[in-house]
Amino acid sequence: MGDHKNPGFQNPRSVIKKVLARPQHEGDGAIVRRSIGRGELRNLDPFLMLDEFSVSAPAGFPDHPHRGFETVTYMLEGAFTHQDFAGHKGTVRAGDLQWMTAGRGIIHSEMPAGEGENKGLQLWINLSSKDKMMEPRYQELQGKDVSRVEKHGVDVRIIAGESFGVRSPVYTQTPTMYLDFTLHPGAEVHQHIPPPWNSFVYIIEGEGVFGDPNASPTTRHHALVLSPGDGLSVWNRAARPLRFVLIGGQPLNEPIVQYGPFVMNAQAEIQQAIDDYHYCKNGFEKAKNWKSQPHMN
Repeated sequence: MGDHKNPGFQNPRSVIKKVLARPQHEGDGAIVRRSIGRGELRNLDPFLMLDEFSVSAPAGFPDHPHRGFETVTYMLEGAFTHQDFAGHKGTVRAGDLQWMTAGRGIIHSEMPAGEGENKGLQLWINLSSKDKMMEPRYQELQGKDVSRVEKHGVDVRIIAGESFGVRSPVYTQTPTMYLDFTLHPGAEVHQHIPPPWNSFVYIIEGEGVFGDPNASPTTRHHALVLSPGDGLSVWNRAARPLRFVLIGGQPLNEPIVQYGPFVMNAQAEIQQAIDDYHYCKNGFEKAKNWKSQPHMN
């Protein structure tokens, strides 16, 4: 659970790696800041990628496939419209969440639906070998339905997992916690994390002190990989709010073989995924003659 006063962790987590997410081009004219998934941090089991995206029409992410993992899209500003080859359509607006388990195969498009800049986070979570070929599934929550707690200068939106005794309704195929914290000036939080899990922080706004009360503050666009332990303490000693996500997950401890949007356990499975996509079979049958419709608001 989360707390506003130090619960006395037996083994508090500290920052063991800091990565600045620099802008790069992705999709069709889109700009992303990638933290996990770049050279300095290829992955953090079970996490494969975290992008902070900022996209204005007509740029976006046109039709593309996925197999073997989950994508979690969390909108911060604006809106994105999603369409897939199974006829699923929807618009994710600021505060909304889409948790897509691609499993054996999805082809979809993700395009901006709002005026000006459309901003959000997209997290890729690996699936275990036994789940990689499962049927695709969506979980979508509007912002008003995301569990939220406000207490002692701490505002937390519980996307997955638990904080302050409140649990998200989202089911995570690979056990995951995903918490969106805002700490007002002078506030602090002490959040439990299951000890065997890998975890990291990504700072969206402001600056904060993470793990060690004597550490220097870290500013936005940084990802902080955390050491093993049972919890993380965070302090906002600045004059403006601090917003960050704390993400943790149970490591799969399996081989990772990735070829773009296909993530499997062996090279032969990647070749199979390429063939299945090319020949529209084994999960990609609906790809025949499918194209997303022109962008709609």
